Amino acid sequence: MGYYNTPEPKKKQKGYFASSFTGLIAGALLVGVVPGFTDTDAAVQQNTNSAVEASSSVQNVSPVVTTDVTEIVEKNSDAVVGVTNLQTAAQSPFAPAAQTESQEAGTGSGVIYKKEGDSAFIVTNNHVVEGAQDVRVTLADGTQLDAEVLGTDVWTDLAVLKVDADAIKAVAEFGDSSVLKAGEPVVAIGNPLGLQFSGSVTTGVISGTERAVPIDINKDGTIDWESEVLQTDAAINPGNSGGALINSHGQVIGINSMKIAQDAVEGMGLAIPINTAIPIIEDLETKGAVERPSMGVTIMDLEEVPAEYRQGQLNLPEDVEGGIVVQSVLPGSGASEAGLQPYDVIVEMNGQEVNTVLDLRHYLYTEAEVGDTLAVKVLRNGKAMNLDIELTDSL
Repeated sequence: MGYYNTPEPKKKQKGYFASSFTGLIAGALLVGVVPGFTDTDAAVQQNTNSAVEASSSVQNVSPVVTTDVTEIVEKNSDAVVGVTNLQTAAQSPFAPAAQTESQEAGTGSGVIYKKEGDSAFIVTNNHVVEGAQDVRVTLADGTQLDAEVLGTDVWTDLAVLKVDADAIKAVAEFGDSSVLKAGEPVVAIGNPLGLQFSGSVTTGVISGTERAVPIDINKDGTIDWESEVLQTDAAINPGNSGGALINSHGQVIGINSMKIAQDAVEGMGLAIPINTAIPIIEDLETKGAVERPSMGVTIMDLEEVPAEYRQGQLNLPEDVEGGIVVQSVLPGSGASEAGLQPYDVIVEMNGQEVNTVLDLRHYLYTEAEVGDTLAVKVLRNGKAMNLDIELTDSL
């Protein structure tokens, strides 16, 4: 994080002189042990021996070192917790199905962001708790608490947990990620490689802001979303997921989420900006899911449709290369009410060209709100049509 302890040249000189002088005294003592000492020589030797004895009684002093980093850690360490994903597994493949027990399926980190009444609330990553039958939270002092998953969001990789507040000692403060600049120092706190390294601290800088990282949500080889993240060179390792990225004021400005792990890549950790996370956290805490606008259709990229079907079944002109094919329309949805039909090809939304499902999803999730009416341009049997579609709640 740019905090280095540089040795002071003057202290080094002093230490070097002292050791040389001590060596010189030792040499003089060895040379001086010969017959014919005078009283003065004996006195010098006695005084020298006393000095040597006095120097050997010097005790080590361990001063308390306080830096910006230690203050940040002291302020936030109790607010960063371990999160354990527990899943049910059969004790034996030959045992009855009823004889099962919860086993640890993975660990990560979380940040206590709120304490209200008898409950405390923790933000972590969706992938940390995904598939869990039970979730256990481990506090900085080792106390373990059962946690309730209030909600998860696969698109932003965030989740919110609730625990009993009695044992909670600290709550993290959120900062403002919109004012971050490249080169700004940051501290990451989490549990890399599991709870045996709980509370690990790494330092670094903001390497970049507003990075777009492609995400394949359903692992089908197609990019479903681009996650906007902060890039840092502070070490982010497995188990750090869900932990805190903290600025120099001790405020959480990011939720550590992932790292780029390739042989040729070094020091590229990624965190969800806290300004992006806050509205998601609020929805997950209060509603259990994120409210996003929906058209009420299933869709696919035009480029996935073989060329013979584009000119045949869809009857598209040859010069149409981008667009979104409507596969089905949900009855009673805004799309259904507007007259959208299967095999329509969406090419524009509110005057903006859309060529892929990712374009459409990005527009809906970042530019539109539930209740908005979109002016949608479609190609039906090769002819352009304009439809007004009211967006409904995706919950």
